[in-house]
Amino acid sequence: MTSSDGMAQTRETGTLGKLMVLLDLVTHADTPLRFTDILARAGQPRGTLHRQLSHLVEEGLLELDGDGRYAPGLRLLDFAARSWARNEFRQVAEPHLSELQQATGETVHLGVLRGQSIIYLDKVEGRQPVRMYSQIGNASPCYCTGVGKAALSLLPPETLVDLLAGLSFTSFTASTHASAETLAAEIREIAEQGYAFDREEHEAGIRCVAAPVWSEDRTFIGGISVTGPAYRLSMELLRQWAVPVQLAAARIMEGMRVRLGPRR
Repeated sequence: MTSSDGMAQTRETGTLGKLMVLLDLVTHADTPLRFTDILARAGQPRGTLHRQLSHLVEEGLLELDGDGRYAPGLRLLDFAARSWARNEFRQVAEPHLSELQQATGETVHLGVLRGQSIIYLDKVEGRQPVRMYSQIGNASPCYCTGVGKAALSLLPPETLVDLLAGLSFTSFTASTHASAETLAAEIREIAEQGYAFDREEHEAGIRCVAAPVWSEDRTFIGGISVTGPAYRLSMELLRQWAVPVQLAAARIMEGMRVRLGPRR
């Protein structure tokens, strides 16, 4: 690579990174953002920001309404839908999630670990749907969800130590972990027993039992869970469901092993 090629690549990488920051800001905002809102958060020069936002609108990645507010564009929905439909992990897991939902009657989740968050890849609603935060594509903190803690139990010790050191603990409920020390102790327990609980740690009144699930090449590390309201899901019942959840996780992993074939 010549020096000019390297400089061009650096410029392209920097531009892409800035565009991704803008997409992240707008897509994670609760309401559409005005230019001044984005300017205050993005930390970019006004002229540069205006050009980048205009480019994203032209490409359909953002939309600009009549009041001058930016919102996610329909092209992002198309990207998300295609990615979701073609995701091998979700495809393999889908029948097992449905079977688990039929057996328990409660909502079943599939999630993967990305950084410090769990991203929900799939959700099969229970017979009596309950209003909860989880939606396909949503991200939840790893330290206060059953799927997240199950995923953390799969990490090598040194990786887990680094991840825990970088966490900022938010107290969503009175049961949320407040320190890396208490979380690490529970993760060790989860690694030994093979399943995890969410004891109303992310949302008050919501409990779950989860089991870790991963692909053979560790491309996907996450978990599956059965989730429902605390008034229906006693801790005793969740302990009874731990085995079915673990069996479903094992079937998903075997399905991924067959789908991906041997790794060399």
